[in-house]
Amino acid sequence: MIAGDPNRLIVVGVLKGAHGVRGEVRVKSLTADPEAMFGYGPLLDAAGNAVLTPMSARPGKDHFIVRPREQKQKEDWDGLRGTLLHVPRTMLPAVDEDEFYIDDLVGLEVFAGGMVPAGKVRAVHDFGAGDLLEITLTSGGSVMVPFTEADVPVVDLVAGRLVIASLDDWLGGDD
Repeated sequence: MIAGDPNRLIVVGVLKGAHGVRGEVRVKSLTADPEAMFGYGPLLDAAGNAVLTPMSARPGKDHFIVRPREQKQKEDWDGLRGTLLHVPRTMLPAVDEDEFYIDDLVGLEVFAGGMVPAGKVRAVHDFGAGDLLEITLTSGGSVMVPFTEADVPVVDLVAGRLVIASLDDWLGGDD
């Protein structure tokens, strides 16, 4: 099951600039299986335009060194440094019944304690300490909730909803 638009673009990596002067580029993979991103076809920018089509890739320190089909000068590749690389959602492998891609959470309706409508998932962030759901609240404003089994006990992609155990824990306020 693919939630939302199956043709939406999913970020799988970032272009880190040129590698040397022979036309190779450095790419950081953001996928669970880092090498898998090179089998998804052309890597696109946010507008859906092909940025690079990997011909080969080999591991670097914290990135891959990629020989792209596209021919550009070193300065051109360096000018693309920081470009997020996307693929259409349909290019990603199917997931098992109880699995999902983090991106599939965006747009889900959020219910607090099971039945009380609380808002909608706006984004999923990872600032280094684990995934956080950014929830736009129906009452206005937003809140960040850790994406843990204790805080988010139910994810139901078919119904387009998830349940957070308690909204009060994350609203802040006076102690």
